[in-house]
Amino acid sequence: MQDEIEERWDDAWLVEVDKAWDAIHRCLSDGTLSLHGAINPSRLAILGGRHLYRGNDYIISLVTPNEAKTVASEIATIDEAWLRGKYDAIDADDYGCPKSGEDFDYTWDYFQLLPPFFKRAGDAGRYVIFTVDQ
Repeated sequence: MQDEIEERWDDAWLVEVDKAWDAIHRCLSDGTLSLHGAINPSRLAILGGRHLYRGNDYIISLVTPNEAKTVASEIATIDEAWLRGKYDAIDADDYGCPKSGEDFDYTWDYFQLLPPFFKRAGDAGRYVIFTVDQ
């Protein structure tokens, strides 16, 4: 399923966040990779939304156009200092890779792609699909 989705990518509507997805999700949620718990709009950006696949090899989640608009609005005001505070609060043992200034800069660089992407998708009435290998 993941291969089928990725083969049909429309590059004009594609944003890749590389491995930064992990830290971004943790920063926008409760500091973990949990798929459960209270849903806040910013959490929908990475692992939130409707899960289209149930298995342990990858994750596929879907965000509706209305949810994309909400995410865009919610994350538009996030600045580097706010994200840094959330990044610093991530449990280093749970994170699985060394936290560092370089890792944060990498996370911040990729995060900055998300607010305009979600705004554009929401404004165009497009769904957003997130895929990642586990």
